[in-house]
Formats: sequence, structure tokens, C-alpha cells
Amino acid sequence: MTLIQKFALTYFVVLLGAAGLKYVPGITDEDGRAFGIFALDIFDDALHLVSALWALSAALLGARASKIFLVIFGALYLGDGVFGWFTGYGYLDIGIFTNPSEGVSFSLFRLLANLPHIALGGIALIAGIKLGRNV
Repeated sequence: MTLIQKFALTYFVVLLGAAGLKYVPGITDEDGRAFGIFALDIFDDALHLVSALWALSAALLGARASKIFLVIFGALYLGDGVFGWFTGYGYLDIGIFTNPSEGVSFSLFRLLANLPHIALGGIALIAGIKLGRNV
């Protein structure tokens, strides 16, 4: 298994964990927010589960499929995190289309709420581009 396939496999594990996050006792508060920062609903769980299965299938299919996964996934999740940071809602769960913008905020809370998508997306995009050069 190549390094880029291992990256995709790691994303499978991380995204599967994200899909099950709210079902672990003690992770969510009384308002249903994971770590007291962001709310996860059935759409978020489905998005994370589908993304995890995409990562697994890419890793199993080979280096080229892993590169395609990392680049597309990375761009989508990074963009979603940036949109969420600036508007309060992302587009992957359709939130930006169903909720009014909360306006630009550079608060620590807003950053922490969107940091998982920014970090996961950014790392995936960079890994897909750098590790996928010769694929």
C-alpha cells in the first residue's frame, strides 16, 4: 500500500469517528454540541459516513483513486470550513442555503467550530497534490 493510499485509509478512520462522535457518551453537552462547540445532526453524520466510505474505497482501489479522493474531498471540506467561518454555515450540509448568514466573525468559537473541516480539507488537499504528483 502506497503512502497516498495510507492517507486515504487514515481519512476513512477519522471520518468514521466523526460520524459516530455524537453517539459517544460525554462528548456532547446538554444542547447536543460536540465538545460544546458544534452541533452534529443526521445530515452531518450521513455526510461523514459517505465521505468515510469514499475514502475507504479510494484507498482500496489504488494510488490514483486515493489522489482523486484527497484532492476533491480536500477542496470540498476546506471550502466548507472557510464558508462556515465567514458566514456561520457551510454548504456541505446545505446550511448556507437554509439559514441566513450570521455575518463575518473572527471569534475563537467560530474558528473552532470550523477548524475540523479547514484542517481536514487543507491537509487532504495538500497531501493529494504533493503525494499524487507521480500517480
